[in-house]
Amino acid sequence: MQKYDVVIIGAGAAGLTAAIYASRRELKTLVLSMNLGGQAAMASEIENYPGAEKKSGLELIKIFADQAKKFGAEIIFDRVKKISAKGGKYPFKIKSTKDNFETKAVILALGRTPRRLNVPGEGKYHGKGVVYCATCDAPLFRNKKVAVVGGGNSALDAAILLSKIAKKVYLIHRRDEFRGEEYRVTRIKKTKNIELLLNSEIKEILGDDFLNKIIVENNQNQEKRKLEIKGLFVEIGYEVDPALIKGLVDLEENNQIIVKSCGETSTPGIFAAGDVTNIPYKQIVISAGAGAKAALSAYDYINKNK
Repeated sequence: MQKYDVVIIGAGAAGLTAAIYASRRELKTLVLSMNLGGQAAMASEIENYPGAEKKSGLELIKIFADQAKKFGAEIIFDRVKKISAKGGKYPFKIKSTKDNFETKAVILALGRTPRRLNVPGEGKYHGKGVVYCATCDAPLFRNKKVAVVGGGNSALDAAILLSKIAKKVYLIHRRDEFRGEEYRVTRIKKTKNIELLLNSEIKEILGDDFLNKIIVENNQNQEKRKLEIKGLFVEIGYEVDPALIKGLVDLEENNQIIVKSCGETSTPGIFAAGDVTNIPYKQIVISAGAGAKAALSAYDYINKNK
């Protein structure tokens, strides 16, 4: 049974920033994660992280990881199976696929996963024209034809943002009405370079080295249409896997962890940061800041409970 001051679950921007801050406070720190970078690592280019020139998401995350290891944090790639709180000197026990750990504090930085279309070509062109964050990647498609798929506020916002950057925006929704707020819908209908494709679904994504076409089918008359585009923005929501955290901390209706201003959860000694929490604006810089706050909160908690 390996013992730590703090165990961080997740190696994205939030988790690795938490590791930097925790290890600099001389806490024995472990990061457990299935992979490095999470959703951030999927970004082909990042231009909006302060102080960093344009890099791929993986390049930026590797800098985070190197800093964390430089200050003494350990990173183990393994799947966490269970977290339990049973009191005592080391109140939290963590079981992974390969090992068992005890820790004085836990930081949950699990992230979340964008919902996929699950159509042919989506995986092949992920990061090569298929993207899941308009705020992150819209500037890469300046003066190009793009498509947005979705019917909620995130899809509507993506279409509005892209209409200012791209040459043409197709907004594809499988129903005849949007779920987003009406003022957004009204604005979209008045925007000349946005074309609405309602009652429509993407059936296939095509290309060479990069995406260049999609096949869209009208689900009322089964008429198919081939659209030549350079970017497809999938904005159909995100998912948090509640299996590990349900019953451990309080969750809101979308299974996101409810946190206070400095990452505190409903369970003393357990903190959370990043996209897995109910904070708005899911961005790398915001996740990094939340990770720093969670680590400092964990440090204070450990000091008060020696």
